[in-house]
Amino acid sequence: MKLLLDLGNTRLKWAMAAAGGWIARGAIAWEDDMSRALPKAWNGLGRPDRVLGASVVDGSREALIERIVADVFRHDLAWVRTPAEGCGVRVAYAEPQRLGVDRFLAMVAARAQGPASCVLAGIGTALTLDALSAEGKHLGGLIAPGPQLMQQALLGATARVRLDHPGQIRDVADNTADAVVSGCWQAVAALIERFTKNLAGQHPDEAQHVLLDGGDAAAILPLLTVPAEIAADSVLRGLLVWADSHLPHASA
Repeated sequence: MKLLLDLGNTRLKWAMAAAGGWIARGAIAWEDDMSRALPKAWNGLGRPDRVLGASVVDGSREALIERIVADVFRHDLAWVRTPAEGCGVRVAYAEPQRLGVDRFLAMVAARAQGPASCVLAGIGTALTLDALSAEGKHLGGLIAPGPQLMQQALLGATARVRLDHPGQIRDVADNTADAVVSGCWQAVAALIERFTKNLAGQHPDEAQHVLLDGGDAAAILPLLTVPAEIAADSVLRGLLVWADSHLPHASA
């Protein structure tokens, strides 16, 4: 069995995997007490043969998770860091380590499904966009605030923009709450579409299908006019592909 950990900005997602697929999985927000929540979630699970993690958080939180894994399973945690090339994906960055490992692993998961070009959109605290060719070449990407962060930034930087009720996403809003929510969510949808259409113009031979992941993916999907679908747990699925293609003694 393999324990796979995805340390995102908002929460930690985990999955216990075996040959038949996921045995168990879950997610815990960083605002919760990880020292209590993770052992409780892992209670009764067998000891994994390997523990692999992908992280976009700071070293102190990585160290915390390492200690919890060691306490619960008496096992080391191997961190996967972004390589220049791996699992059929070639990173576009001149300094590959500067590409978030979550973005790399999402491309690995997409590549494992077959040789098809796509746009990967991670919609969480940040919006990340990456283009992957049918040959597995990373064509580059963009990073912007996610819809929730965009809304928080707007409210924090303005004195008179205040929401007196939860807003709804509308094409045209007639009140401030709807205007703020609609503007932020539609801005994210518009950037995804612009990125996809620009890419299609630059690479006309590459069919651009959008794969959405992240906590706000389901809310963005109906706002898009380009072909798109949910590709949930892409980092965990990419970790599993990585684990299956790298021997335990190999450097992660």
